[in-house]
Amino acid sequence: MTKLLPLTGIHHITAITSSAEKNYDFFTNVLGMRLVKKTVNQDDVQTYHLFFADDKGTAGTDMTFFDFPGIPQSRHGNNEIYRSGLRVPNDRALEYWLKRFDHFGVKHTGIFEQFGVNVINFEDYDGQQMQLISDEHDTGVAPGTAWTNGPVPTEFGIYGLGTTLIRVADFHSLKQVLEILLFFRETKTEGNLHYFEMGEGGNGASIIVEHNQLMARAQQGFGSVHHIAFRVKDREQLDLWIERMQAYQVPSSGYVDRFYFESLYAPVADGILFEFATDEPGFIDDEESYEILGETLALPPKFRNHREQIEKIVRQFDTVRSTKTFEKEYFGFDK
Repeated sequence: MTKLLPLTGIHHITAITSSAEKNYDFFTNVLGMRLVKKTVNQDDVQTYHLFFADDKGTAGTDMTFFDFPGIPQSRHGNNEIYRSGLRVPNDRALEYWLKRFDHFGVKHTGIFEQFGVNVINFEDYDGQQMQLISDEHDTGVAPGTAWTNGPVPTEFGIYGLGTTLIRVADFHSLKQVLEILLFFRETKTEGNLHYFEMGEGGNGASIIVEHNQLMARAQQGFGSVHHIAFRVKDREQLDLWIERMQAYQVPSSGYVDRFYFESLYAPVADGILFEFATDEPGFIDDEESYEILGETLALPPKFRNHREQIEKIVRQFDTVRSTKTFEKEYFGFDK
């Protein structure tokens, strides 16, 4: 009998943007992450779904965005996934990012320590809250590979998802879900911040839960996170997680085929949506090779007979990069 394995790390984070075009510009030209898939929200085809990741779209490296038409701006507060983590190789990379953020006028905190790891908090044009996390002493789940042909020098580039922060009013209930249902381990505590790890642990397999009973409830909108997904090895393991949700009577979506991965969705707390997603098959497929990832409007097979209609609904914008050369930008930082 196949044994249920622990979740191995963060798979992806999906957030909401006010503009697919601005989102593409910021993640490509400022953060230097590779757009590996430009597709539509499979539940709402009038909405773009953009996937930014490492050089090959490796599981555990992609932050994705919806641009829901007419959605209001978010209000940050309680009961939300409020700050997404992005990994960089070391502390020296963080020093580089200070120069890069200052050059592009990105609002940031400077470098500070969080649970013994150096980080930089920053925001995009929507007030989307993110942080860069140094892998200087990390020994947990391995990262991916920074975008080879992007504007950020690869030795400083973003190459994976890192520790992500969640804020809740009812910490006790979420702690039970994390530890009993999902096999997370609480390994550190600092005041009202609780550090949980899964699998091998480390920056790519951890979350921080903030217990906060003072803030008003968050309101989802552009500038906020929609959900966080965790890594499951394959379909066989996903089926076991579906059975586990049913056994614990946790409301869930059941099996969902997203073509690029297979999924299960479960609301684990007020305002907190978790997804469980398989590492395969990935973003290199019959529509796009490695060289042109993210350059066309890609559609899963079930939507391809409706391509003409979909292309009339979603506005077109240029994401071709294979014909361009990005000069590596050092901003006076020593190579």
